[in-house]
Amino acid sequence: MSKKLIAFYSRAGENYVNGMLKTLDVGNTEVAAGMIKELTGADVFKIEQIQDYPKSYNECIAQAQSDQKRDARPELKAYPDSIDEYDTIYLGYPNYWSTMPMAVFTFLEHFDFSGKTIKPFCTHEGSGMGSSESDIKRLCPKAKVEKGLAIHGGSVNRARKDIEKWI
Repeated sequence: MSKKLIAFYSRAGENYVNGMLKTLDVGNTEVAAGMIKELTGADVFKIEQIQDYPKSYNECIAQAQSDQKRDARPELKAYPDSIDEYDTIYLGYPNYWSTMPMAVFTFLEHFDFSGKTIKPFCTHEGSGMGSSESDIKRLCPKAKVEKGLAIHGGSVNRARKDIEKWI
């Protein structure tokens, strides 16, 4: 059996869920990552920025959008020691303006994903995968990037069957 890793970025705090602002104790992407962990037994790594985004949704999106426009690469708190032992990486993130948060770009550029299978999954409030799959392919040209799973954030707690099918 091949070794698997779930690497994900998720944000708790004030989020946009089903058309309104709601405070989440656990981010939607982390909820999905937990389901994948239960189903696969994969190791888990949470991608975290040194400088967290503000807890306020509106302040967060302003900062995240600014980072995207500047093509920023936020510093991360930590990295796995190595990804050499992993054949499959489940890569999770919320959709930020049609792609991944810039911290996920930082993570992907840190490692050589040659020969790895990347299975992207994202949470969103209506925008699906956006251009994130093509962005991953561009950043990791020697990896096999499989079709991603887009999970509606407001329905993440009911997404287990969709996640099982996708796995």
